[in-house]
Order: sequence, then structure tokens, then C-alpha cells
Amino acid sequence: MSLYDDAVLVLKSYEDQEELRRAYLDHLEAHPDGMWKSCTAGHITASALVVDPGHGRVLLTLHKKLRMWLQMGGHCEPQDAGLEAAALREATEESGIAGLTLLPGGPVRLDRHPIPPPCHCHFDVQYAAVAGPGAVQEISDESLDLRWFAYDEVADVADESVVRLLKATRARL
Repeated sequence: MSLYDDAVLVLKSYEDQEELRRAYLDHLEAHPDGMWKSCTAGHITASALVVDPGHGRVLLTLHKKLRMWLQMGGHCEPQDAGLEAAALREATEESGIAGLTLLPGGPVRLDRHPIPPPCHCHFDVQYAAVAGPGAVQEISDESLDLRWFAYDEVADVADESVVRLLKATRARL
């Protein structure tokens, strides 16, 4: 199955955010290249909020280009078997933590947001990844910093999209 086909199936089975879910599917229908960074009308991305439920904390990255505290994530790659694989790959690469596991049940949220040109927006499919006990993070070259934040600290450092993702993730834990 192609990454495009997987994305369509994932989005069709996602049962929340109906209007936004429909916008994602409409975008893919209108743009067969909508999975790739080269689609300047916007493209699907995959991300994962790394959580440590045992300690009530999340790992955020200070994004190098955007200079914002965000969950791990990014563009899909041709070798990704699906959106889950892309989200897990991005979370692992950007956190440096081996052995992350995605929360079952598919995406936690969808978040469409504008990005700087030449592209118009990201259609982000957001997952949550659980870090095992004793997980040690390692900063990647895509980050200025990487830091654990207690659940109640996230609203003080991150934007509303990350806060909504954390709330939805905590509801699944």
C-alpha cells in the first residue's frame, strides 16, 4: 500500500474533527502529490507528542526554524510504510529516544497550520508516543533545545495546538 493510500485510510477511519478531517481528504483528492513537501498547496505531515506518563511530563523540541516549543514531527518520506511509521520515525529521530511506542487507536488529533513560503500549510496528523522508563533524550540537529515539561507547564511554553494535543493525549492515557 502506498503512503498516500495509507493516509486516506487513516483519515477515513479517524472519528473526530469531522470538518477538518474532510478538509484533509479533500486536499488529498485534489492533490495526488499532497503527501510530499514539494506540494506547495500544502502537504500531510506526521508528528508525535512524546509523553512519560509515569512522571506526568512531555518532551518538547525548540524548533530550529520556528523557534517554538513543539512536539516532534515533520515530513513524510518515501520509505515510510504509513503515517504511523512516519510519526514514530520523526519522534525517534528528533528525541533520540529508542523504543518509543505509539498510543494505540490511531491519530490523537489533526492540526492544520500555516507555514512560511513556499508552501502554504501543513496538514499535520498527530500521534502520541510513550517513552519507556529511564528514557534518555538526545538533541538532534533540527532542534535548538530538547526539554521535558510537566503537563501543567506546557501551556506556559507552547502554543495552543500543543496544549490541545496534550489534552487529547491525556484523555487516551
